[in-house]
This record gives sequence, structure tokens and C-alpha cells, in this order.
Amino acid sequence: MANKAGKTERYIYERLEDRGALMFMLIDPVDYKTPDAAIKTAKEAQEGGADLILVGGSIGAQGELLDYVTKGIKDAVSSPVVLFPGNIATLTRYADAVYFMSLLNARSTYWITHAQMLSAPLVKHLGIEPLAVGYIVVAPGGTVGWVGDVNLIPREKSKIAASLALAGEYLGNRFIVTDVGSNPQMQGGGPVPPEMVRAVKETISVPYIVGGGIRDVDGLRSTLKAGADIVQIGTAIEQQAGAGAARRQAELFSKAVREEGIKRIRK
Repeated sequence: MANKAGKTERYIYERLEDRGALMFMLIDPVDYKTPDAAIKTAKEAQEGGADLILVGGSIGAQGELLDYVTKGIKDAVSSPVVLFPGNIATLTRYADAVYFMSLLNARSTYWITHAQMLSAPLVKHLGIEPLAVGYIVVAPGGTVGWVGDVNLIPREKSKIAASLALAGEYLGNRFIVTDVGSNPQMQGGGPVPPEMVRAVKETISVPYIVGGGIRDVDGLRSTLKAGADIVQIGTAIEQQAGAGAARRQAELFSKAVREEGIKRIRK
């Protein structure tokens, strides 16, 4: 039987075809002073043009906090709300879908298949749409690199990232994500290098998502021009202070994404 895409997956594919490039906003509830502040930022990000809201994080995004924030975001936005799990506890019935991720360069099989086996029955029971995602962590890796016991991809080794991404696609993943982890500038890193983004994009045929370290419009444009289909933004919007600041920052990023996407469509 042919594998049929679910509602959220179709939304992403159709929007990509229509717009050429997308922006996802990542909300880690643990990073906010209050749960309501996380919900407010998600709402402003979507008003500013975010195509999809991700909820999750490497440590602590679970239980009552995850339920409250995810439900609050779901009630406040019209776009899909998708879980970005740090482990098997990052699940809630209030989400539309979940990155059903395999951490492709983890040293431990727990993060490649074991956690997925443990969580699959609950994902099915809750009726959350699983999005098959091959997840690759690039140096410096941040918290996810430490928690996931990752064999980090060196930033200058684009061919390794491309080969791993292709293996992920061949294993059945319908999206590939490369991520440098949180606060990479503080660890001597930065966003995924454009050369690596280009190498991965030229190698795979599924949608390619790039996250981590994109802090300004120039960095966002560079990542898109190198070939990313989707950019994930978190800290750059989260840390905006003042009424409406998150929305204004999201609008700046969204405008750049739309412009770069139009260029692709017109080629």
C-alpha cells in the first residue's frame, strides 16, 4: 500500500510548492519566564509570518508544562503545531504532529531506534501525526549534542553531512534536519555553514530543514541561498524584548524568506 502523507505533511509540501521557502518558529517552553510568555511569542511569531510552530526542547519540555503551552499555542494560532521532542516524554495530545526523529549521528542506538520504539504506540494512541525526520547534529552541537551523545559532524566536513542525509532519505525519512544546537555563537560555532547546506541540498530530494544559530536576516538569506527549503528560528525571535517585538522580528525574517522563495519559483 502506498504511504500516504498526513494533513500536516501535505500542508508543508503544498506551502513549499506555493512559496518556495518556509520559516518554522521553535518554542522551548523551558526558555521562557512563564508558560504564557511562550504562548504569546508563538502567537506573535505566527502573526509575523511563521508558517508552522514547533514546541519542544532537549531538557524539561514535558508533562503539565508541555500540555499547557501546546494547548495554549494551538488555541492561539491557525498554523499547525508540531512537537520537536527531546525524548519520549515530549508528547502531548494537543499537538497536530510530531517530528518522529531518528538522530542519525548518535553514538547510542537509543536515539536512532530505541526511543522511537518506546514512543510509537503512544503517538498512535494520541492520534498525533508522525513526520519521519532524519536529524543530524553539526558541531558545536549545544545541549542536544551532549544529551544525544552525538558524533558531531565537523563543520568543514560537508561530504559527511551530505552522505548521512542521503542515508537518512534512503532509510525512509521524509524530511532532513541539520542543526548546530542552541547558542552556537557562544561555543565558537555559528549556523550550519553554507557549503554544508549546499552539499546536503544537492544530494537529497526530500525537503531540507536547517536550524540553529540563525540570528539575523543576513544569516537567514545565506542559509536559504545555499539551498535550505525551511529555516527554523528560535532564539532570534524569543529574545526580542518589548510589546510586539517578537512579531516585528518574525516579520523581518518572514519577508526575507518570502523574497528568497519567490526567486526560486521564478527560476
